[in-house]
Amino acid sequence: MAIAMSSVSCISGAKLFSTPAAYQVTRRAGVQRISAVADKVSPDPEVVPPNVLEYAKGMPGVCAPFPNIFDPADLLARAASSPRPIKELNRWRESEITHGRVAMLASLGFIVQEQLQDYSLFYNFDGQISGPAIYHFQQVEARGAVFWEPLLFAIALCEAYRVGLGWATPRSEDFNTLRDDYEPGNLGFDPLGLLPSDPAERKDMQTKELNNGRLAMIAIAAFVAQELVSGEEIFVHLFKRLGL
Repeated sequence: MAIAMSSVSCISGAKLFSTPAAYQVTRRAGVQRISAVADKVSPDPEVVPPNVLEYAKGMPGVCAPFPNIFDPADLLARAASSPRPIKELNRWRESEITHGRVAMLASLGFIVQEQLQDYSLFYNFDGQISGPAIYHFQQVEARGAVFWEPLLFAIALCEAYRVGLGWATPRSEDFNTLRDDYEPGNLGFDPLGLLPSDPAERKDMQTKELNNGRLAMIAIAAFVAQELVSGEEIFVHLFKRLGL
């Protein structure tokens, strides 16, 4: 009986959404719900000073469906309470961009290495590294390969370059802040010349990078959690769920 009622409901729903009028009603309802959520997660103008709020709204990454800034944790209010709120915002933005870029590489790397692990490549020349990606590092170390040391050294070099380029001198009063002439995330590395010179187009591309990085941070966290729970590779688990 329940299955029959569910089938009737699905058929009725399909007929409802097939009409233009119903689509418009549903679309308006969706916009209203998003607007209601946006109001709840926006910064409180009574807590955040106008100059800080306007500066934050003008930064890349603010876009629909949250044009008034998505800030459910009230981080903007915390930044506004610091002695130098603008510098604090820029420091957090630098952190967000960096974590987003690492997450984009990590989420792609998770999928790629799981698909290529059956082939004899430079990181798996003996074909003995297998299974979910969360266990690959341990398997490399168990084979006696020198891996962690070069990796940590490479990370240290990248971080040293980033700190030297954009961060204030530790001995100055601006310790733990970015330089005034440094744009968060702009390391001067653009070999393909993808960053536009037009300010509007430049901001649009930076927003796209931020949104992709935000999605990647959620994705890599989900990948790790899924493999810890299921003990299976990403696509193996997905195909099982889809019955393929």
